[in-house]
Amino acid sequence: MQGLWSTHRRGKMNLNSVPPTPPVEESAGTPSESPLLPAADVDAPPTPSAVANGKRKVRASRTDDSSASKRPKISSGGAISKDHTPPTARLADLGGIESCIEKMLELVAMPLCHPEIYLHTGVQPPRGVLLHGPPGSGKTLLANAIAGELGVPFISISAPSIVSGMSGESEKTLRDTFEEAKRVAPCLLFIDEIDAITPKRESAQREMERRIVAQFLTCMDEMSWDKTDNKPVIVMGATNRPDSLDAALRRAGRFDHEISMGVPDEAARAKILRVLSSKLRLDGNFDFSALAKATPGYVGADLAALTGAAGIIAVKRIFKQLSDGTLVLPSVSEETQDVLMADPTAAAAPAPTFSFSFPIPPTASSIAHFLNAHPTPLTPEQLAPLLITPDDFMHALKQVQPSAQREGFATVPDVTWTDIGALHATRDALQMAIVLPLRRPLLFRSVGIAAPCGVLLWGPPGCGKTLLAKAVANESQANFISVKGPELLNKYVGESERAVRQVFARARASSPCVIFFDELDALVPRRDDSLSESSARVVNTLLTELDGLDARKSVYVVAATNRPDMIDPAMVRPGRLDKLLYVDLPTPQERREIVRTLLRGVPLGGAEDMVEQLVQERCEGYSGADLASLVRESGVSALRRTIGKPDDMDVSAGADATDASVTVTLADFVDALDKIGPSVSVAQRRKYEALRAKFAGLPVRVGKDEEEKRVDGK
Repeated sequence: MQGLWSTHRRGKMNLNSVPPTPPVEESAGTPSESPLLPAADVDAPPTPSAVANGKRKVRASRTDDSSASKRPKISSGGAISKDHTPPTARLADLGGIESCIEKMLELVAMPLCHPEIYLHTGVQPPRGVLLHGPPGSGKTLLANAIAGELGVPFISISAPSIVSGMSGESEKTLRDTFEEAKRVAPCLLFIDEIDAITPKRESAQREMERRIVAQFLTCMDEMSWDKTDNKPVIVMGATNRPDSLDAALRRAGRFDHEISMGVPDEAARAKILRVLSSKLRLDGNFDFSALAKATPGYVGADLAALTGAAGIIAVKRIFKQLSDGTLVLPSVSEETQDVLMADPTAAAAPAPTFSFSFPIPPTASSIAHFLNAHPTPLTPEQLAPLLITPDDFMHALKQVQPSAQREGFATVPDVTWTDIGALHATRDALQMAIVLPLRRPLLFRSVGIAAPCGVLLWGPPGCGKTLLAKAVANESQANFISVKGPELLNKYVGESERAVRQVFARARASSPCVIFFDELDALVPRRDDSLSESSARVVNTLLTELDGLDARKSVYVVAATNRPDMIDPAMVRPGRLDKLLYVDLPTPQERREIVRTLLRGVPLGGAEDMVEQLVQERCEGYSGADLASLVRESGVSALRRTIGKPDDMDVSAGADATDASVTVTLADFVDALDKIGPSVSVAQRRKYEALRAKFAGLPVRVGKDEEEKRVDGK
């Protein structure tokens, strides 16, 4: 049926494609003229419908003419046969990917520049190269730079542009694309976002997707040298989802080699910043290493956005300085004015001048004042003091958000060590386990420590486990992914395991990164007969991600729980969460330090020492969260004492009451002590001491009065 339809269509197109005479072409818009009708229709006997409605016949002929004119363009690859000039990008425009460039020269440049070497040795050259990595890492730019450096024809197409709504058109466009590549060989064929047309066939939703994949595989097989007259055609694909490609596409003979372009490390970011800043006007000595250290998780596109934001901030700063008078541009001398007037190029193309006919108010923007003060273009002497400073880049860091953070996962916390009181032993252990390996990796590698270790923080609730994890990420300037244990669980089969893999994939993409699993006991319970199969699969997935075949690459795992006895024992073996840190209730001296930290913004009126003494003596068993609640309740008591009862307050006097000075006294803390008690009971403290003895091998001593006697860990 398709053959019959094609024959009929071709005959109709040939019938209607009789070259019209010039007068007929000019009068194509008037449907009443008879020369518009085809010759075959003129000889035919007129029908009543044709006589009564001649416009209908003319419109049909116009439609046929337009389709006849468009059809050969599609069949001949009108969107494909275009100018294949090489791009203007060069390898000098790239930085920090020297290993990827070396691999591309080996796989792409050698077969295209010296095919005689492969013909002489009989070695089959690579046929396809797949570039994969996170968005913004430079995959498309690398392909364009290689083509521009080699100067060979470059066919660049977007994968979604191949898909068509008509059956068979997508496959035909794909065949025409590869035929065009054969015609202009030797050449480079680059397909961007290749995952859009080559999904896994077993999970494809429609039959058309399977046909496109099969056609692509067939076209790749036809790119062998014996079918291209020994003219090399290298196919390059780019994607940020390599796992979604069909498995048959990634075998040898099609996409022979895969190049991974990950998130650049600190040294690579410094090189990228140097390349991006080569055309900027920078002020003095610029420390690219310090800026690279302050941009963890940034890819090349993020760094390009950072330089653009720094330029905008510099322009705004310059305009503000000009309006304030802190920056004065030098005036144009008479000699310079004479030179400009005598310049023939300036005379040939006079520069535009600006003038304002309305008075500029003092409250106008600095740009209006600048335009009014300098109606003519600035001279090189006036442009000389306009530079971008390192402070502009530091201000731009607060505005530019890296791609990994835009997904809502990775961020750098604002909690520092100064926000944490006491916990000195735990802080020192975290410093050696996470912060120093991130800051001085070469020193740790020199003693054979290469793999990052995991840390499990456990202890009573409210002792600062989450706060410690945030402070560690901030101190090491690493990205921070906070995962609440139950939020990864899903009722659908396989979704929970996919969520766990996605967390680690995003952490590797934004490395160096710290993953914090809060309430770990909900995610990895002990595997026994009572555990469901779905929960066991989640535990197995997390264990595999911690020390599986994929290296963690500066991905540190910190977990917190107050039920370590419920966690699967395989989680705490060496190589996974191998460092267990017990975060205990604070001692009297530690309570004093915690309260001193919490009282930094509280007006006490000189009663700090008395409050610290009160907390040290009367707050036995209070956790850090209990002490924070105590300080908050004392502030509420001071407000109640100052402004009176809520029923007696006058709504109209709300502003005066807000402006009144409030001082928190010792009596307010004593009043708050009657309302706030310890959240961890004596029985729970005995239980945690027993768990501590089980995990750390320490003795337990509990007095007859059921008060806990602290055991010195030494």
